[in-house]
Amino acid sequence: MTTSEAQVQAVLADHPVIDGHNDLPIAFYELCGYDLDAHDLAGSVPQLNTDLPRLRAGNVGGQFWSLWVPQDEHAVRRTFEQLDFVRRLVERFPDDLQLADTADDVDAAIKAGRVASLMGMEGGHSIGESLGVLRVMRSLGVRYMTLTHNDNVSWADSATDEPVLGGLNEFGEQVVREMNRIGMLVDLSHVSADTMRHALRATGAPAIFSHSSARAVCDVPRNAPDDVLETLAGNDGVCMVTFVPMFVSPAYAEWVHDAQAKAKEAGLNVYGPEHRAQVEELVGRPRPRATLADVVAHVEHVREVAGIDHIGVGGDYDGCPDFPLELPDVASYPVLFTALADRGWSSEDLGKLAGGNILRVLRAADDVAV
Repeated sequence: MTTSEAQVQAVLADHPVIDGHNDLPIAFYELCGYDLDAHDLAGSVPQLNTDLPRLRAGNVGGQFWSLWVPQDEHAVRRTFEQLDFVRRLVERFPDDLQLADTADDVDAAIKAGRVASLMGMEGGHSIGESLGVLRVMRSLGVRYMTLTHNDNVSWADSATDEPVLGGLNEFGEQVVREMNRIGMLVDLSHVSADTMRHALRATGAPAIFSHSSARAVCDVPRNAPDDVLETLAGNDGVCMVTFVPMFVSPAYAEWVHDAQAKAKEAGLNVYGPEHRAQVEELVGRPRPRATLADVVAHVEHVREVAGIDHIGVGGDYDGCPDFPLELPDVASYPVLFTALADRGWSSEDLGKLAGGNILRVLRAADDVAV
């Protein structure tokens, strides 16, 4: 064992990883319709990036399970179904998982040797334009809401849709204020840069990016610009760096940009495994692989711009088909932390990245709530 590996082992024993975003609920639905008898997550489930043995191997002490559903007329109902899945998942594995709603709950779960299971809604469409639904979701344990997903909602612009509002409208500001009041974190992943800026002006509590990286390193709309990261530091929030190749690797992002037009003409899905070889043939070169070095570059850039107190990790496992070569699943976090230790990160700084910062934000949001 190297010195860095020993350092990381000691850090993660005291400060297990609290990851901001994992799409196991929708991935499990797509695999087997939420049937917990069909695939035993207590053993190996190679079709997924996540199972209990790999969570343990990755030193994961807390996980925000993402509640993501398509943006259609069934979104509210389907979000409740995802919430029900997370609760049944925890009930199925009581020795391994424990529901958590507050930072103290997370600490208690970790002390008991379990993975603290928190929830975050991925997209404002999950409340159906209703503050009442928002409040009920919070009462059932949903701890953050990403204001949009890939498409705009009526009250906020998305990063990957045509801008309509230039940020938030009046109702969008009401949503942010109500989230502050009930202690739900405002998540700025997926929103446009103008929505990021507007929400940071509107919020009275620290905000988060549950799974985003740095636009200065990889120039895609889903990432946070430097001015936003600077404002986030002033807000005392946290950017949880993601591992998604499209968001961390400029070469991968360029390849996808080239592939999308050609694949659309041919009626192929750029991300669909069934079309992988055909899309690569159309582009004329194989799909590049993101690497550990790409992720390290984002982590260090966010640290440089926002500061060590404003960074975390949000892998987005089970949310996309590819991950960096050295970071294939939830067992991989120690690989990233060892790479950072090799680059001189202190144990204190690694502990903040692992989970100290997001626990501080949870406590701050509770202090603001009334």
